[in-house]
Amino acid sequence: MFHTAEPKDILDGKITDVYFERSLKILKAKGVNPVVKAEFIAKSLPDGWQWAVFAGLEEAMYLMKHLPIKVRALREGTVFYPYEPVMEIEGRYQDFCVYETAILGLICQASGVATKAARFKKLAGQRPVISFGARRMHPILAPMIERNAYIGGCDGVAVVKSGEIIGEDPMGTMPHALILCFGSTVEAIKAYDEVLEPKFKRVALIDTFLDEKFECLNVAEALGKRLFAVRFDTPSSRRGDFMRILEECRWELDSRGYKHIKFFVSGGIKEKDVPVLNPFVDGYGIGTSISSAPVIDYSMDIIEIDGKPKAKRGKWSGSKRLLVCPKCGERKIVLNDRKKHKSSCGKLFEDLLIPVLQNGKYLIKPEPPVKLRNRVLQNVKNVDIDVSL
Repeated sequence: MFHTAEPKDILDGKITDVYFERSLKILKAKGVNPVVKAEFIAKSLPDGWQWAVFAGLEEAMYLMKHLPIKVRALREGTVFYPYEPVMEIEGRYQDFCVYETAILGLICQASGVATKAARFKKLAGQRPVISFGARRMHPILAPMIERNAYIGGCDGVAVVKSGEIIGEDPMGTMPHALILCFGSTVEAIKAYDEVLEPKFKRVALIDTFLDEKFECLNVAEALGKRLFAVRFDTPSSRRGDFMRILEECRWELDSRGYKHIKFFVSGGIKEKDVPVLNPFVDGYGIGTSISSAPVIDYSMDIIEIDGKPKAKRGKWSGSKRLLVCPKCGERKIVLNDRKKHKSSCGKLFEDLLIPVLQNGKYLIKPEPPVKLRNRVLQNVKNVDIDVSL
């Protein structure tokens, strides 16, 4: 059997830290069940990130729709900053206390993956970025990881089931195993060309047996104009100066009339590598760097009890609004009042935290992954990214 929870386990509140279960027992025994508001924020972000992408709301709402609560949240795919509330739950504490662990888990990892994908896509610019990291994580999680990688900005995913979920065909080239079975990169790409339909681009993996430069020339001569790209997955033990390898291969191909052949790279690519490789790379396959992205360390904290502001030390009490100016982009956190607020430029602020769920009723329509991805790409256009850390 797989060592994973069933969906029913999550809905039944079994995926909870035991102290919530014990707290519920005590509260019931003593008849204590206040109406509370609890907010979700990240006081800091991993690796010095200045911003992050909120993701995981769809799954969190699926869990929370079974509860008699009200929920306000950012729309999935919205960029946020430290200390900004991303979600708020209102309800009787006994009704949702055992779900804190699961709700946090749903949004913490999803947001981390989406943010890491957004960072890679921003660094890569117009070059496609494909999620290749499913094999590094538990297979049960693969579709969740790749959905959020796509939402964050990846142009495609590799796993068949993930493609079904996001509504896009999965992407891939060829594995080393295929080349090893044929005993030759040229024979493998010829077979690929002969067997697979024309809709699949001919991309040759060129680091299995020979020096990359000579293998590039071999497959180029074998397929000519039909060869769309070559993929460099050079092992780290043989990589040396990867940029120089790409530069040399580009020179050799161009000088022989193969300027149409694109360069895809994969294998341990880090954020800091992308700006260096961009001049010679047409596309990236990013695996572990995205699939094992650091989680966003949200916390859920009570900030109001029976209508009165109350929070533990280190937290701001009271229900809040998160505002943004649609013109100048100024952001502001204010108490959850009905007042209209103007930004420094004189434009009225708009609310980013909106009602999304009330007693099992969805207040927003589910959005397809492609729409969420477009929101992220739009959101990150004007944000900075620092890879020097």
